[in-house]
Amino acid sequence: MIKRKIKTPKQLERYLKGLANHRRIAILNLIANEGNITLEEIAKALNCNIKTISGHTQKLLQAGLIRKKYRGRQVIHTLSPYGERFYEFLQTFSYS
Repeated sequence: MIKRKIKTPKQLERYLKGLANHRRIAILNLIANEGNITLEEIAKALNCNIKTISGHTQKLLQAGLIRKKYRGRQVIHTLSPYGERFYEFLQTFSYS
């Protein structure tokens, strides 16, 4: 059996604050559904300013919910393992 370390309230707060915005939730959902998506593609899909999206993706990155991978001049966004878990939680919560 794998013994998992329990997150502290402070650690949980970081994740929850990372999602505490409707735009960031929409970004997380989009990344989960599209995968390997650029900042420009996110902004276009959500019909939002690229600077706004950039700020929100930075918050998601700081919260540990997404990853950024640099490919030349493009930045590709994917979910982190915690981002995947939070996405599953949001889906469960959305349909309950």
